[in-house]
Amino acid sequence: MSLPTLRGPRWVDVRVHRTALLAAGAVVVLAVACTGWLRWAANAYPVSDDNCVVGKPCDSFLGFASARDLLDISLEKGTLGLLLVPLLIGAFVAGPLVARELESGVHKLSWTQSLSPARWLAAKMTTAAAFAVGGTLALMGALRLGMYGTIGVRWNLHWADRGVYEATGPVLVAYSLFAVALGTLIGLAVRRTLLAMAATGAVTGLLLWNLGSARWHLVPVDTATGPATRENSFPTRFPYGSFSMDQGVTNAAGDRFTEYLCLPKPQPGFSCPTDTRITGWYMDYHPRSHFWYTQLIETGIVLALTAAATYAAFRLLRRRTA
Repeated sequence: MSLPTLRGPRWVDVRVHRTALLAAGAVVVLAVACTGWLRWAANAYPVSDDNCVVGKPCDSFLGFASARDLLDISLEKGTLGLLLVPLLIGAFVAGPLVARELESGVHKLSWTQSLSPARWLAAKMTTAAAFAVGGTLALMGALRLGMYGTIGVRWNLHWADRGVYEATGPVLVAYSLFAVALGTLIGLAVRRTLLAMAATGAVTGLLLWNLGSARWHLVPVDTATGPATRENSFPTRFPYGSFSMDQGVTNAAGDRFTEYLCLPKPQPGFSCPTDTRITGWYMDYHPRSHFWYTQLIETGIVLALTAAATYAAFRLLRRRTA
């Protein structure tokens, strides 16, 4: 017996695109299996410190010093690769799911089978959204399994890094939903498969890049300060693992200067202008507690854009079928 959510046009969409869906499912299963195996190997075969001495190489695990090294490299590449998921989702929705049917005229058959254009579009969007969210969550779960206990500890898995940030919060799911809405809108507007795929990928990539560059300005930074002495040339009163936004030195009036121009030297004096006396250091940073504030704000922005793109898609369809 078929599931209620896969009856009618939804079942047709799944059947028509079953090859692509099976390929995507295989990728998800492979990612989960590989991450789980590497996680087990990293715990089962730890590298010993006394095995790495001068003239005696460490034990090799598939060409790496240890399973932990291979796991860390795989996670670093995997988190960055996860940023491509919204682009792939948007391109598929815009091209094969929407634009190709409009380009070939297949949609006319659906509209004559007691299926209104609005229901046709709603079925496509909800089906695509369900699979997009499910696949994204599964990939995020695989990466979380591999990163458990290492975020903020490993140098290449800092919580604020590109990829790691998206893979550990709801914002990536929001980007996937936006890709579905945007792909639907562009597919309806362009009606050319390749052009719709390229345009959707470009717009989704621009949104990912621009919001990724602006996200740390959505929440005010905390500031740590300290006296500029030879013994203490950097602020120490900030939480471990914080994400630095700016750092430098200040004079008695509180004016900020670039630290590389005003670093204290072993001999008296600084490399600043002669009339500048450096008295302190500062660091603007985001503590780990800002992670969820930023995630929720960015998720809200992306979901608002998703709602706008969805509304525009249905308005465009209504205007063209009126």
